[in-house]
This record gives sequence, C-alpha cells and structure tokens, in this order.
Amino acid sequence: MRQTWRWFGPKDLVSIDDMMQAGVQGVVSALHHVPTGAVWSADEIARRRQEVAVRGDGQPSGLRWEVVESLPVSEEIKKRTGNWRAHIAAYKTSLRHLAAAGIEVICYNFMPVLDWTRTDLAWRVAHGGTCMRFDLYDFAAFDIHILQRPGAAEDHAGPVAEEALRRFVAMSEARKQELAANVAFGLPGAAEQLSLADVRAHLAEYGDIDADRLRRHFIAFLEEVIPVAEQLGIRMCCHPDDPPVPLLGLPRIVSTEADYRLLLEAVDSPANGVTLCTGSLGARADNDLPGMMQRLGPRVHFLHLRNVRREEPSLFGSFHEAEHLGGNTDMVAVLAEVVKEEARRKAEGRSDWSIPFRPDHGQDILDDLTRRAQPGYPAIGRLKGLAELRGIATALTHPEFGLLARA
Repeated sequence: MRQTWRWFGPKDLVSIDDMMQAGVQGVVSALHHVPTGAVWSADEIARRRQEVAVRGDGQPSGLRWEVVESLPVSEEIKKRTGNWRAHIAAYKTSLRHLAAAGIEVICYNFMPVLDWTRTDLAWRVAHGGTCMRFDLYDFAAFDIHILQRPGAAEDHAGPVAEEALRRFVAMSEARKQELAANVAFGLPGAAEQLSLADVRAHLAEYGDIDADRLRRHFIAFLEEVIPVAEQLGIRMCCHPDDPPVPLLGLPRIVSTEADYRLLLEAVDSPANGVTLCTGSLGARADNDLPGMMQRLGPRVHFLHLRNVRREEPSLFGSFHEAEHLGGNTDMVAVLAEVVKEEARRKAEGRSDWSIPFRPDHGQDILDDLTRRAQPGYPAIGRLKGLAELRGIATALTHPEFGLLARA
C-alpha cells in the first residue's frame, strides 16, 4: 500500500514540509485553479510537479505528484449540452499531457452539480474536536425552505419534512446562510464557487435527465476517454457519489457495487477502474466495503480510507466523519482484502501491485482547531488516521505474523 497525501497547492495550509514529517511517499493533487473543461497545459502540470518537489526552504522534498485528484468532468459533458465535444477533446489532451509527465492514476467523479455535500463543516464531537457532518433534516430544510426547489417537499418523507420545517422556523438568519454556503461549498481552491442562483440554474438544466440517461452519458464519456487512457498507460478511477444517494432531485449513478459493475462491464478495460472510498460508500448501510474490495479488487486503482458514523438505523440518514477506526466500516477487514489483492497482483506480475491510498478527511484536533485548514483536510487529524492505517497495514503484512504468513 503506497502512502499518499492530498495537497491543494501552494495555498494549502498543510504544507509540503508537513506531509514530509507525516512520512508519506507520494502526493495527490490537481490544478484546481484551471476552469473545468479547459486543457491542463504541460506548463501548468510541470509547475505543480515542481511545487511538490521542493520544501519550504527550497531544498528537494523527494516527493512526486503521483495521483491526480481530480481531473474534473464538466457539467456540459454530463448533460451532453453546450461545448461538451470540445470539453471531451480537452480532457483527452489533458490526459496526454499528464501521461507525458509520468502520472498514471487519474481520479474523477460523475456527480451532477455538487461534489461532496455536507451541512456542517466543523461539527463539535465529544472529545472537543470538530468534523464534517451531513444532517438529513437540516439538508431537507435547505432543500425545501432555503433553496425552495420545486418538488423538494415531495422528495422528503413526511417525518423528515416535518422536522425540517421545525428546524427552519427555529434557525437564525446566520445559520440559514451558513447552511446554504456549506451545502454549496465544493472543493477548496476550486475555480468555480456556486451561489444559490447557480445551483437553481444547474438543477433546471437537469430537469429531463434521469438516472438511466445520466448513465448513458457516463458510458459515452468512458467510450471516448478510456481507449486514450489505455493507450497512454493511465488508470482512470471513478470516485463514488458522496453521499451515495439522490440529492436535490438529481440522479446518483455511482453509489453501489452494482453501479460500479455496470460501468466497468460497459467499457471493459483495465484503464477503467474504481476509487474505493470507504467513507462515501460507507454512508449507505447496504454497502459491504470489505466485500467490494474483494470483488472489485482487480480494478481498484486508488483508495480513500476514511470512516463515517451513521447516526440512524435506516439505509441512509444523517452521518458524520468519524475517526478512521471509529466508524461503521470495519477498516481492518477492508485492509485485509487490500493486502490479499496486492499479493494476487504481485503474483501476476502487475507493475501496479502497490495500490496508492490516502488518509481521507479527518477530524480537526489539537492545533488543527487554530490552523483552520480546508474542511476535511486537517494536518493532525489526517496524520492520526495515517498512523492508524499504517499500523494495520504493517501488522497485516508482517512476514511472520501477518495475514499472508498465516495463509
């Protein structure tokens, strides 16, 4: 398992020096400042590679940009409207530039309008730290009463709508504004930030796009880019929906193992793969994460290892970002399947036998609370998670006592 760390570029409050002290082996980054749909130029890629390669004092870091997260898919491509053909051509050109720079793993997603969605970016937990949270009832209050989306009241079940109204009536204006900003927050450093008017406009454009149609658009995108990726030696890996359920009346088509199987079989290529995010998928009670790693393993090209605590017994409800070993997902069981998959790949002679992973998200603890880095990406909270994951992996791969030694 290759230990990596997500970095949002020079403006990231967690620096290259910080991640070196965490002991990571590689860097996950992207050109968030480049508008979606535009070409990632060779010069911009080279600049980011150089930024990764040096410490704060100008000395070599010994680190390399190894995984792209994310090369974004434009809304035009997802809807197949406007400049979608030009955007696909630009995507292919970006892949060629990245391959020329030696980058082989590209993470992306196909979530319409919003990327990951949370109602709270700094929710206080029992030990005094903070984490990100998705509160189903606050989200319904946003959807029905703040965004005022047509059909929102019908989409939320009776008790949810009733509690959403109660909360909305009790909300201060400051909380209403905070909630709206949190839901539309998007990724730190992204070129685009959405207003409520932007969200409403995007939703209107998806009015006649259901799950089947969006899936057809996704497969058509894969049919265009995967042959290019395969020729270049690039492994594309789709990140799941976060949360993995329909939101705001929008379809979600990468939420379950069945969703992944359909997409992998539709364009059957080793270049068409999976980003297995244990946090996103773990928010649904019916997703079996160890089983998914076992069954989808040959096509898992990247791992996001984080945990969530589901707060209700239903299939899907409120949840918060838990400690890496403290949520509903059995992380030891997941990593055991990763170790088995790596051993299988190594026996096959695959050059990509070591799967890159990063400690995803993390609770803000200790100095994180005053550093105030990007939500979900604290220094110490992620370092704690990395240390825990590293410990599990070390135990599982121990030559005498580990999993493979007992096999």
